[in-house]
Amino acid sequence: MWITLKLAAQFLLSIGMALFSAQLVHAQALPRDEAEEGTWRHSITPYLFLPLSTIGTSTVAGTSVDLDLKLSDVLDLLQGAASARYEGWNGNFGLISEVYYVKLGEDATLPVGGASLDVDIRQTFFNVQGAYRFADGVNASGRRYAADAAIGVQWNRLKQEIDIAGPGPGMTLGGTEEWFEPMIAVRYAVELNEKWNFASRAQLSGFGVNGDDLQYLVLAGFDWKGWENTSLRFGYQFYGIDYSTDRSDGEFAYDVDQNGLYAAVAFHF
Repeated sequence: MWITLKLAAQFLLSIGMALFSAQLVHAQALPRDEAEEGTWRHSITPYLFLPLSTIGTSTVAGTSVDLDLKLSDVLDLLQGAASARYEGWNGNFGLISEVYYVKLGEDATLPVGGASLDVDIRQTFFNVQGAYRFADGVNASGRRYAADAAIGVQWNRLKQEIDIAGPGPGMTLGGTEEWFEPMIAVRYAVELNEKWNFASRAQLSGFGVNGDDLQYLVLAGFDWKGWENTSLRFGYQFYGIDYSTDRSDGEFAYDVDQNGLYAAVAFHF
């Protein structure tokens, strides 16, 4: 039985790293124009993150497996994903919200006993943040810049589950966990010329609340305003999570660090 559990857990955990393969591309807002004072400005940004490297440890039913995967390993298992970010600003005050969903899975047969595996991996989150722009002006080169900070709450749902069927009695390993956690963020953006901006962002969440010791995100990249109300964004991102809890079948944990490229399209209105 332990061998079966170990093989099943290895199969599940080797793909569990991809749970956050599209995490958190952040809008890179420029400072507002004076003509926009007192009006609401909105943006919606669908996004994609491509993790070139993922390392860490995943644990299901008390069994841990080390992870070291490339982008191609993630893409082979991807069954669906959707993600978008909203920002609304009026003066120095803003409202930010983000929704994310990804599903991965695989069917396989264990080399010992011929049992079949149905692997189901899903991750969902939704957050709401209040933001304040504490710096907004023109630098010595005559280029606009802005800096803002945000605080909010995020709901997370993480599923790592394997169904094992015959011969013999079937079993289910892992399951689904849901939790809320606080989050904070800070961002800086500067205009390079009429078409290009540079932005960087750092975000922290979890802080030990509900089993999530820490989630972090650090990114830096560029925004190209190719059209009046549409811009393209790309850059490099570092992401990590350290979540752990106890279930009836043992420890359920996910401790992973990723880095890779991100890309997004922002629609402004």
